[in-house]
Amino acid sequence: MLNVNNNASLLKQEILVRIAKLQLEGKLEEGVHYIPKEMVPAGSPSIRCCIYHDREILRTRVLARMGFSVEDIDDEKRLADYAKDALNREKPTWPMLTFLNDACNGCVKSKYLPTNACQACLARPCKVNCPKQAIEIYDHRAHIDPNKCINCGLCAQNCPYHAIVKIPIPCEEACPVGAITRNEETGHEQIDYDKCIFCGKCMSSCPFGAVMDKSQLVDVIKHIMNGKKVVAMYAPAIGAQFKGAKVGQLEGALLAAGFSRVWEVAIGADITADKEAAEFVERMERGDKMMTTSCCPAYVRAVHIHAPELKDCISETKSPMIYTAELAKKADPDCITVFVGPCLAKRREGFDSDLVDYVLSVEEIGALFAAKEIDITKMEVKLGKYNPTVSARNFAKTGGVAESVKIRLKDDSILRPVVINGLDKAGIKNLQNYGKINAGTMPAPADCPNLIEVMACEGGCIAGPSVIMNPKTGAALLNMYANAGSKELVDGIPPKCDMDEVIKNER
Repeated sequence: MLNVNNNASLLKQEILVRIAKLQLEGKLEEGVHYIPKEMVPAGSPSIRCCIYHDREILRTRVLARMGFSVEDIDDEKRLADYAKDALNREKPTWPMLTFLNDACNGCVKSKYLPTNACQACLARPCKVNCPKQAIEIYDHRAHIDPNKCINCGLCAQNCPYHAIVKIPIPCEEACPVGAITRNEETGHEQIDYDKCIFCGKCMSSCPFGAVMDKSQLVDVIKHIMNGKKVVAMYAPAIGAQFKGAKVGQLEGALLAAGFSRVWEVAIGADITADKEAAEFVERMERGDKMMTTSCCPAYVRAVHIHAPELKDCISETKSPMIYTAELAKKADPDCITVFVGPCLAKRREGFDSDLVDYVLSVEEIGALFAAKEIDITKMEVKLGKYNPTVSARNFAKTGGVAESVKIRLKDDSILRPVVINGLDKAGIKNLQNYGKINAGTMPAPADCPNLIEVMACEGGCIAGPSVIMNPKTGAALLNMYANAGSKELVDGIPPKCDMDEVIKNER
């Protein structure tokens, strides 16, 4: 994953802000055409061959930020006409990702490369340990024959000077399930949506910004401007994305942005934790080997596609987003629900739910704040009547879900938890091994866990593919946000979150 502070992210943010400003001014159709030229004026240094190519790529990026797939765009169709289509669109279109071939650098095949740090040493462990005799030493430096090399990496592992480096294809390297591969005919990457788990790692790892999520911001702003009851539901991770903001100021900012009501998804996390703890006890009593958490949709999809032997272990408890959407719809059946989070997979979960109408990333909500000139740190604090627990807000970090289950057990000695912190290729292999244990095709070790928490993103949701805050800083902000939660206990256990009581009090 790239550092969130990078030029591709800044470019994306600028496009979103410009679109939002034009739409709020009622000028999207007439003004969207000028965005590429305004962003790359005459005399600008070009990234590609010339500024005209740069502008054409920006035009395509604008289309993705208005919610369109760019693979089959009509070059003759004006941006204004696409803007009109976006404003008339009834619902977002599938798929959620789109790939900009013109931006893709067509990265060379992944390989190992000796650098000028090579000392042509006497030991030559790179050459001695190469199983294909692909390395020769001449001109005072190691050289690898690409026709013999099998990319095993033993040369890099054995070099005492770390002079041999791996040149990866970032998106392929990041994908834990092999869903993105190079098309040998076009030279560009392509996504296999039958394999994809929508973790967003390819999107956040591509240094050219070629993998893009299709924004739903235009749709949400449209409903707000049309006077609809649009409610925001923000994930716990979002409470840790705005430096300097006090707890409750995010609610104030969302209301100032035009949302009619704000729900904290940590309320849904309390419901999830209560139900998941009860389900865990029930499963252990009936003799199940293990249960896994269910709140990470990228993980759930990974199991269904890539580790099916683990499917019956997934908790049947719904995610915090779904429980919060239920609250919102019960409180106001006519409302339009908008989940705000750091996650691409939640957008997929939203597509599959009748309760969630739209999913915005924190990047998009940040663009809306910028377009409306909302400084979150100057907003009035707007706290809800229900204060979620510390453990519910900690769902956003690795280990938080398992801990929330543990503290709700009357006897936590029955619990043997383990956390899979980030789904990479090794994490997928771990899931498959747990599936074999569940199916009885692999022996279970004596200390085999019976509760498995899985987070697709290393560190948890605060390191999601659409965050705007460095994950380390986000973790510190999350601690402050979570610790403002309720610490009330009844017999050492947090009181159950009653959905009907929450709705009655919030009214």
